[in-house]
Amino acid sequence: MENKTAVTALAALAQESRLAIYRALVQAGPEGLAAGKISETTSIAPSSLSFHLKELAYANLVSSRNESRFVIYTANFSAMNDLLAFLTENCCNGNACLSLAACSGNNDSLPSTPTDNPS
Repeated sequence: MENKTAVTALAALAQESRLAIYRALVQAGPEGLAAGKISETTSIAPSSLSFHLKELAYANLVSSRNESRFVIYTANFSAMNDLLAFLTENCCNGNACLSLAACSGNNDSLPSTPTDNPS
């Protein structure tokens, strides 16, 4: 992932309503949610919702599809995983992290040698 792509995605998520929308879509899973359900779940007015969904779509974090007379929005899990990988690619000085504690900056939890099979 390029820096510009990461910045665009992070900027889209750096707004309270868009973050709430994205989290609702992630929770909904691959089935996604209709725009009306997103509005209901997040308490965001439909007029504002379309603006926020457009920003998330521009950042490639959500996609939409038509089902009957509804527009269903889905989180782009691939883009989310790419962003997470980009943010953590240099975690733990390039060593495989054994746990979340390993990324906390506490060197006591880091392995003495890199391992592919933590136990």
